Amino acid sequence: MVWNIVAVLLVLVGIAGTILPALPGLPLVFAGLLLAAWADGFVHVSGWTMLVLALVAAIAMAADFVASLFGTKVAGASKWAMVGAGVGTLVGIFFGLPGLLLGPFVGAMAAELIYRENLGLATKAGLGAWLGIALGAAAKVAAVFTMVGVFLSAWWIF
Repeated sequence: MVWNIVAVLLVLVGIAGTILPALPGLPLVFAGLLLAAWADGFVHVSGWTMLVLALVAAIAMAADFVASLFGTKVAGASKWAMVGAGVGTLVGIFFGLPGLLLGPFVGAMAAELIYRENLGLATKAGLGAWLGIALGAAAKVAAVFTMVGVFLSAWWIF
């Protein structure tokens, strides 16, 4: 019973983490689902189902990282701006929510400004990185609902 409460709490905090970038949402949701399956002895949810959920989580985490790079590409930015967005994302992690929101924008904009020396193109690259952040957030939310839905379906059907 205690493990199930902890599992539910992990899932709920993980769901919040898909919206609040300071929390690792997908890993927390997966950990909660894995704990619930383990606490049940994998009777209702098999190891294979958990493997599928792990793959969904891993793909969504990769998509979230690549999304800001994709956004800069859609904006017509150079490869340097894409690299800048990636570096800005990594550096932004260490500055909490403001860093996560501003890091890709500043990284893409700075790299594009250095490479092309054009403020308009640099701003467009930064906005593209922000678009990518929005796409990444949407991918994480979709992945979390998919994971929870698959888990609950497996729990109640099998």
